Amino acid sequence: MTQYETVIGLEVHAQLQTQSKLFCACGTVFGQAPNTQTCPVCLGLPGALPVVNRTAVEMAVRTGLALNCAIRTPNRFARKHYFYPDLPKGYQISQYEAPICEHGTLDVTVGATAKRIRVRRAHLEEDAGKNVHEGGEGSRVDLNRAGTPLLEIVTEPDMRSSEEVVAYLKSLRDVLVYLGVCDGNMEQGSLRCEPNVSLRPVGRQEFGTKVELKNINSFKFVKEAIEYEVKRQSKVLSEGGTIHQETRLWDTDRGMTATMRSKEEAHDYRYFPDPDLAPVEIPAAWIAEIRRTLPELPAARVKRFVADFGLPEYDAGVLTSSKAVADYFESCVALYPQPKTVSHWVMGELLRELNTSGTDVAASPVTPERLVSLLKLVEAGTVSLKAARDLFPEFYAGGKSAEQLVQEKGLTQVSDESALGALIDEALAKNPAQVAQFKEGKQQVVGFLVGQVMKASGGKANPGKVNELLKRKLTG
Repeated sequence: MTQYETVIGLEVHAQLQTQSKLFCACGTVFGQAPNTQTCPVCLGLPGALPVVNRTAVEMAVRTGLALNCAIRTPNRFARKHYFYPDLPKGYQISQYEAPICEHGTLDVTVGATAKRIRVRRAHLEEDAGKNVHEGGEGSRVDLNRAGTPLLEIVTEPDMRSSEEVVAYLKSLRDVLVYLGVCDGNMEQGSLRCEPNVSLRPVGRQEFGTKVELKNINSFKFVKEAIEYEVKRQSKVLSEGGTIHQETRLWDTDRGMTATMRSKEEAHDYRYFPDPDLAPVEIPAAWIAEIRRTLPELPAARVKRFVADFGLPEYDAGVLTSSKAVADYFESCVALYPQPKTVSHWVMGELLRELNTSGTDVAASPVTPERLVSLLKLVEAGTVSLKAARDLFPEFYAGGKSAEQLVQEKGLTQVSDESALGALIDEALAKNPAQVAQFKEGKQQVVGFLVGQVMKASGGKANPGKVNELLKRKLTG
């Protein structure tokens, strides 16, 4: 059998976080009643004229700079013609020959391997509306989404596996969220991707016939859809069949792709410059100002967390995958400069409770100040590490201070030497065999004796202090 190499390019549609649409003043709030965020412009009524949203242009430039793109000025809008019920004008305003951003790169890591993905272009366009199919009652059209600003980011066909695609998507989403240009919410459709998948015999330079997988909105689904499509195409080719250029949908229930339509070429859309919109000139001074205000991006933040805080690269990657989590972590470290301890608590106890409750870290009931207050109690020996971890769910759910909860639960550690000394004397008296073993050089029995003291104290004894006092008595 012929061995095939998978070739994948990706188109990602990122909804920009502007307060109004791309060419009119209508709002972009998700989930509003159907057709309540519309006007003559986004309804495509005769005589309505579009006006470009300056903030959308700025967000496109920010993204382009973050992806190492050249910013084209002037860039130009074009009309992309096709008929669909949720596109009342009969064309979509997009960019074709002169996109706002082009020739960029994004570096990703797949396992332990670094790879550079080339970005062919990123261009502005308006979203279409939404068709709502309601069983036997027919179909309706909701045009709230029509005209919402999108940035379409198109890669070169540089990816060779579903794992590389997922790594690219995750890295791209992190960049977009850090920039504040897209919320990255795939469930609500703020970020949608369309892989173009083709196969070619190993060693051949020419590309095979590509198949586009339309509007996939989760990392899990995009991975499953690509892997299914690779198997499907491989089977067709191995049996002597032909791959047809087409658009296919991913059926999540059946776990398979299905034909949607034959794939259009650029000439099918009859692109031409939109006569109602002048070319967009972007002054060099404005580009320079946008570049100056770019935030520290995820890859750079990972390197800094490793270098400045001594964190493992994995931990740094987890903490920086969300800008809000990374900011929370740094706020904690500013109050309690023990980054490794803070990272364990944030990645462990805090993220577990946030995920369980479906809460964003920005709305966490445990603020950096509250978390640090608990960590300081552990450091001071007021409460044991185990007890603090056991206490954390209640600490997260309620509004009581760490000190108050520790006292109410009777979890205050016993560190008083005289009180611990009595417990140690009792443990030594009850375990003469282990004492004799220690005298013979078996140091490991100390752990057993510490356990006996902890048991006698009901877990309240300070284990570090017990260990210290035990060794002192055994060697005294």
